[in-house]
Amino acid sequence: MKKIVYAILATLSGLVLLFSYRTSLPEDQASAATDTATAAARTATAPTATTPTTTPRATATAAAPTPSATASSGTGLADGTYTGAAADTRYGAVQVQITVAGGVITDVQTPQYPSSNGRDRQINQSALPRLISETKAAQSAAIDMVSGATYTSDGYIASLQSAIDQAAA
Repeated sequence: MKKIVYAILATLSGLVLLFSYRTSLPEDQASAATDTATAAARTATAPTATTPTTTPRATATAAAPTPSATASSGTGLADGTYTGAAADTRYGAVQVQITVAGGVITDVQTPQYPSSNGRDRQINQSALPRLISETKAAQSAAIDMVSGATYTSDGYIASLQSAIDQAAA
């Protein structure tokens, strides 16, 4: 009988310890631990987005494009820099800016993306470079979404399509 009681107590103790284990750090500890690691990556992926922007999520504005007078014969995109409309997502707005030279998308920046907490920064640190490289390879908004960054991918593709539409007009 003693063995059964000890076995039950040991099992209960183990379950209490298991369920009380925190699988992630609190936001203040997580952001302190990842600030130095993400600062370099954020600067490399989006130099203009080192500080979070605080635009209202209800608005979707597009910056005026600065196209040149010539358009490419291959893709139909006019040379210039185009900023897509900010696409609202569950975790914040995503905005894409493309640079077109010779009718080809040569540069992609993300001036606005979700970065309000450590988890957002961690996800976007790996997702945005993948989305940017796929954009340059596909030369369109027909790109694959990044697993684990579904909302960011949706917003990125919507804003990218907006910028491409401006370049095509």
